[in-house]
Amino acid sequence: MFFFRMIFRSFSRQFKRRLLIAVTVCLSATVSVAMLGVVFDVGDKLNAELSTYGSNITVQPKADAVVNDLYNTGGDADSSASGTSESDPTTFLKESDAPKIKTIFWAFNITNFAPELNIHADVNCASESADSSSCKASSVPIVGTWFAKTLHMDSGESTVAGMNGMRSWWKLDGSWPKDDSAQGLIGTTLASKLGVTKGDAVTLYKTTADGSRNKQRITITGIYDSGDSDNNAMYIPSSTAQVLANLPDSIDKIEVKALTTPDNDLARKASKNPNALTQDEWETWYCTAYPSSIAYQIEEVIPGSVAKQVRQVAALQGDVLQKTQAVMVLMTVLSLVAAAIAVANLMAASIGERGSELALLKAIGATDGAVSRLMLAETAVISLIGAIVGALLGSGVAQIVGHVVFGSGITMRPMVFVLVFVLLTLTVLIASFSSIRSILGLKPAEVLHGR
Repeated sequence: MFFFRMIFRSFSRQFKRRLLIAVTVCLSATVSVAMLGVVFDVGDKLNAELSTYGSNITVQPKADAVVNDLYNTGGDADSSASGTSESDPTTFLKESDAPKIKTIFWAFNITNFAPELNIHADVNCASESADSSSCKASSVPIVGTWFAKTLHMDSGESTVAGMNGMRSWWKLDGSWPKDDSAQGLIGTTLASKLGVTKGDAVTLYKTTADGSRNKQRITITGIYDSGDSDNNAMYIPSSTAQVLANLPDSIDKIEVKALTTPDNDLARKASKNPNALTQDEWETWYCTAYPSSIAYQIEEVIPGSVAKQVRQVAALQGDVLQKTQAVMVLMTVLSLVAAAIAVANLMAASIGERGSELALLKAIGATDGAVSRLMLAETAVISLIGAIVGALLGSGVAQIVGHVVFGSGITMRPMVFVLVFVLLTLTVLIASFSSIRSILGLKPAEVLHGR
């Protein structure tokens, strides 16, 4: 009872210093909870943010992948039909196999995908008033693809896939074409070259492998600006491109947008040779959403394919994630250090002012341990109140950061609060150490006699 009465009396004194300790711990807890909350969730947020800028996995026929590896022709880069290849493909995948991508283990991490048939065709104005040479173009890159195709899976679920979601950064003047139609999009460079605008029609001419000359009238529903050389291409429905080129059910590339975990040493080892992994390593890698493991699973369901991650996107994601996490962890450490220094100074000042009171306690029989526990209990209660308030404020700050930076809230994991309370406990104990040493050094006779 004496112990608790002394705690009550201590709370009634030096209110200002106790309030400063509570505020210091509160601010440290606020920063720590906010920063660590973002750190634990920033991987998914950055992944989702970067995924808006295109695919991070490409799928192509195995023969093309071998050529790309041999001659370094950019097989793992995001090369569209903008002219990176001046010839038509000679090896193909089946378009009917593309929906199988949504059947892999990480199907829910596949946010979008779009098959492509990259060919070249001659373009002429549909009116065929060939008086104007500006209304013609030869060997124009044509991309046959999906725009917003609804797929009905064997599981009974439906999903929408296509360029509408893969090219969210495009500036589009007009509307997206309908799948399985005679509509298309044209890049700003090609549109300017042909002198066409949205609503106009052009005719595509294509000489097929058997020597026949096919043509297809296309209505332009929109003009896009991609910001790169892709502006010299035209996008049309894949079924229309296949009829034009006489290549039924054929595609030469699939772009895949997936939510992935940044690469680490295990993922990099697996990307070189999955067979070199031990059984435990293989299970960890296969059951983690690394780009390489998702690519491996795509290869398992699409015959004759090779899936590769777009190295630029993966490297950027990992680099940005590491730097972002490092900054936030550093801010957390600095806040804890600042809290330790502040609490140590405040406790030292408090002991200095209460020296006679503590000396009196020791003079009437209180042990060093009892006096130390009294000071620690007082500091612990004050710090706990500050930590609880700071944790609540930190959760709110984390949500503000999430909405301002990423446009969505932060998922606060219980581990964040446990970790912060453990760190604050260690911080307060370390800060109290020097003060406890001062208590042990108090000599009641000298203090009470003013010496």
